[in-house]
Amino acid sequence: MGEIEQRPSPGSRLGAPENSGISTLEHGQKPPPTPSGKLMSIKIQMLDDTQEAFEVPQRAPGKVLLDAVCNHLNLVEGDYFGLEFPDHKKITVSDGKLMLIFYHLLGPKHVVVKFVVKFFPPDHTQLQEELTRYLFALQVKQDLAQGRLTCNDTSAALLISHIVQSEIGDFDEASDREHLAKNKYIPQQDALEDKIVEFHHNHIGQTPAESDFQLLEIARRLEMYGIRLHPAKDREGSKINLAVANTGILVFQGFTKINAFNWAKVRKLSFKRKRFLIKLRPDANSSYQDTLEFLMASRDFCKSFWKICVEHHAFFRLFEEPKPKPKPVLFTIRSQKELLFFFFLSNTSHPPIGSLTGSPHLSELSINSQGGAVPASVILSPNLSPDTKQASPLVSPLLNDQACPRTDDEEEGRRKKFPTDKAYFIAKEVSTTERTYLKDLEVITSWFQSTVSKEDAMPEALKSLIFPNFEPLHKFHTSFLKETEQRLALWEGRSNAGWDACAPVSRPHQQLAAHLWKHSEALEALETGIRSSRRLETVCRDFELQKVCYLPLNTFLLRPLHRLMHYKSTSPVMTPSTHDRPTRRAALAEITEMVAQLHGTMIKMENFQKLHELKKDLIGIDNLVIPGREFIRLGSLSKLSGKGLQQRMFFLFNDVLLYTSRGLTASNQFKVHGQLPLYGLTIEESEDEWGVPHCLTLRGQRQSIVVAASSRSEMEKWVEDIQMAIDLAEKSSGPTPEFLASSPPDNKSPDEAAVADQESEDDLSASRTSLERQAPHRGNTMVHVCWHRNTSVSMVDFSVAVENQLSGNLLRKFKNSTGWQKLWVVFTNFCLFFYKSHQDNHPLASLPLLGYSLTIPSEAEDIHKDYVFKLHFKSHVYYFRAESEYTFERWMEVIRSATSSASRAPILSHKESHVY
Repeated sequence: MGEIEQRPSPGSRLGAPENSGISTLEHGQKPPPTPSGKLMSIKIQMLDDTQEAFEVPQRAPGKVLLDAVCNHLNLVEGDYFGLEFPDHKKITVSDGKLMLIFYHLLGPKHVVVKFVVKFFPPDHTQLQEELTRYLFALQVKQDLAQGRLTCNDTSAALLISHIVQSEIGDFDEASDREHLAKNKYIPQQDALEDKIVEFHHNHIGQTPAESDFQLLEIARRLEMYGIRLHPAKDREGSKINLAVANTGILVFQGFTKINAFNWAKVRKLSFKRKRFLIKLRPDANSSYQDTLEFLMASRDFCKSFWKICVEHHAFFRLFEEPKPKPKPVLFTIRSQKELLFFFFLSNTSHPPIGSLTGSPHLSELSINSQGGAVPASVILSPNLSPDTKQASPLVSPLLNDQACPRTDDEEEGRRKKFPTDKAYFIAKEVSTTERTYLKDLEVITSWFQSTVSKEDAMPEALKSLIFPNFEPLHKFHTSFLKETEQRLALWEGRSNAGWDACAPVSRPHQQLAAHLWKHSEALEALETGIRSSRRLETVCRDFELQKVCYLPLNTFLLRPLHRLMHYKSTSPVMTPSTHDRPTRRAALAEITEMVAQLHGTMIKMENFQKLHELKKDLIGIDNLVIPGREFIRLGSLSKLSGKGLQQRMFFLFNDVLLYTSRGLTASNQFKVHGQLPLYGLTIEESEDEWGVPHCLTLRGQRQSIVVAASSRSEMEKWVEDIQMAIDLAEKSSGPTPEFLASSPPDNKSPDEAAVADQESEDDLSASRTSLERQAPHRGNTMVHVCWHRNTSVSMVDFSVAVENQLSGNLLRKFKNSTGWQKLWVVFTNFCLFFYKSHQDNHPLASLPLLGYSLTIPSEAEDIHKDYVFKLHFKSHVYYFRAESEYTFERWMEVIRSATSSASRAPILSHKESHVY
C-alpha cells in the first residue's frame, strides 16, 4: 500500500536531528576512557560524497570519532562501518583501549578521513535498518565508479539502472539520457547507455528503497562484492592480490579469484616482518603445505592486512565479543552474530533508542513525486526493506501532521458532555465496529462486484453464489447502523436514558442465518474459479492491490462469520443491569447458538483461507491446499549453515515443516528450500552443543537442521507447536508423501551448503527475466511482517484475533510532537489501520503490531493526559489517547492480543486442532 516515494538529495538523507542518534555504547559495550587535551577538527567524507567536520580531542581513541559519525547519522548498526585514511589503511576504530593520536597520524591539516563500509555480510537482509541498506547501496555505487566492483556489461547496466531509478524515479528516455550524460557511474558508461535505459524501463513503480534492495541483491552475487585487494607475491615471486571476505581469505590474480581459504580450514594467521603466514588445519586430501607464505610490500602493509583478516574472522565467525585479557589487546570487536542477536532481542526488549519523528532517513517517505503529502495508504512501521511494488511492512512514513486538526481542547470539552456509564460505551463500541463491518461488506457488494462485472471475468453461477448472499446482510446492517447511531445520539443528549444496543440484532439474524451458511461455499467456489480461470485470477489479484482492499480478498468473504464472533465476545463485558433484560438474553442466546452451529465451519474455513493465502507467498511448492492439511504456525528462525546463521521463514503444518528464503522476484515471495516430514521427527534443545542462544536441533529420518529463535519465549512456542504436530503425525496412519515441486534434501555438510548457496553472476539475467514475468504481490502480508520483525504467529493467534477487533476515534501523538491528531482507527488482523474519518473508503496508513510493546507512559515522558497508552518498537514510539476509561481498557485489551501471542490451549483432537 502506498504511493511511489521520491528520494531527496543524498545529503538530506544522511543528515540527523539533534540529539537523536545513539552510539554503539548503548549496545552493551563499556565506554572508552574520556580523552583529554585540545580539540581538533577532522573532516569526514560521507558515503554520499558530502563532507562533515567533527571535533574530537587530539588524543581521542578512534572509537570516539566513529561514534560521533554514527550519532550524527542516527545509525544503529554502526558495527558494519569503519573509518579509512586517504591511503586506504583502515583505522581500528572498534577498540576503545587503543589510543590513536590523530594529530600524529593525520599530519597535515585538512586531511579527509573516509566513512566506509567495513564488513560486507553475505546476505543484505541481515541488515535490520533501512538506513544501513541505503549506506551499503552508496558504497556499491562508489565501488562501481572506482572500478573496485568489476562485473560483466549486463550486470553493470542492471546495477546502474537501479541506481538511476533510485535517484530520478520512473523511466523517461529523455530524462534518462540527460541524467546519464551528467553522471558517470562506471568508467566506460557510454557503451552501456542503451542497455541501462532498457533495464530502467522495467523498474517503473519501484521505490528508491526497493531499488537499493535490488541493487544489493544483485551486487552480493558478484565475485568482487566487498572485496579490497592487497598486493602481494606468492612463494615463487608471482604477483597476486590478497583479500578477505566473510567466508575467509581469498587469492586473486588480477581480478580473477584463483584460490580461497575458508575460515574453517585456517588454524592460525600471523605475520613476520613483511611475510604474511596462513597456517592451515591438517587435511589428508589437500595438496597444500601446512603453512602458506605471501610477501607484501612492507611490514606496515603486512600488519595492516593481518589485522583486517583477524577483525573479519572475529566479526563473522564468533558468537560473542572476545573476553578481555589483563593486558591491553590490539582490538575488541563485536561479532556479526552478536550484533544480529542484539537486534533479535530488541524485538522484545525495545530499548529507547531515538526518535521516529525526527529520523532523517524516514522523513522523505511522506513526499510524493510532486512534492506534496502522500494521500495514499502507506505502512507505518520501523524499517524500510522493500518487498514488492507495494510498501514494505517496515516502512515508516509519518502521517502528515496537517492531515487532521489538533483538537486537544475541543476533545476535552466534548468528552465531558458524554454519558459516563459503561452501558453507553458498550453500545458505542457496537456502533463503531458496525461502521467498519459495513465498510467491509461494501468491499464485496460494491467494489468487488463492480470490478468483476466490468471485466466480465466471473461466471454467472459464481456471481449468483457470492453477491446475493452478501446483499441482504449489507441491507440489514445499513439499517441496523442507522438505528444504532440515532439511539446513541438520543442517549448523549439525555444522560438518564438507556438503550439495549443488541436488542435489534436478534430477530433479523434468524432470517439471515441461511445466508451465513453460504459463505463457506462461496469461498471454496471462488478459489476453485481462480484456479480454473487465468482471467479471474488476474482480476482478483489486481483487486487486492487496490487501496480499498486493505486485507486479503478471501478474508472479506469470511467477515460475516467474524462479526458473529465479535458479537459473542462482547457479551461477557455487559453490565448486570443490561444483561438481565429479556431482549438481551434472547439475543445473546441466539447468537451463541448460531456460533455453536457454525463453529466447525469457521475452523474449516479459517484454515482453508490461511492455506490459500500462504500459497500466494510461497514459490517452489505444489498442492499446498489438500484435504486434511492444517496450518499451525509461521515465523522467522535463523538456520545454522556453513555461512553462519541465516534468516529463514518456517511454515509448520500438521504433517510437514517447510523452510524458505525470500527470493529475488518482483513479489519477493518465499522460495521453498526444503521440508521436514513430521513423521519420525525429533526435536531437542542444543544451545550447549552449538553455542547459539535459543537453539534447536530438528532430526528427521533423512536430514537434520539446526535453528535458532530470536528469544527464549519464541523458542518455547516453536517447541510446543512442533511437538504437538509430531504427536498428531505419529497418531496418523503414516508419513505423508512429499509435495514440493523441487526440493532436494538438505543433507550437505556446512561447507558444502555454503558453496551450494553461492549464486553465480550468470544467474543475474535469468533473475531479471523472472522479475519481468512476476506479477505484483502484496508486501504487507503477515509472512513479510514476521520476516522483518523476527517473530512468529500461530493459527491460535489468528483465531483469537477474530474476536479482538475494534474501531473508533483515537488521538495520536509522536514522540517529539507537541499536539495530538484525531484519527479513525481500525484494529484487525494484528494491525492498526488509520483513517482521517470513518467515512473514508481506504486507510491512510497502517501499523502492524507484531513485535511491538504496549505500555503506559511514565512520568518522565511528560504526557500528563488521561487514558494514554504507548506503542513502541526499537526507536519507534507512538502515543494514543482514548476518550474514556472503558475505551482505554478495551484498546489495551485487544492490542495486547496482537503484541503478545496467545498461549496455546490444550489440543487433543486432530480434527479440531485450533479452538476459538
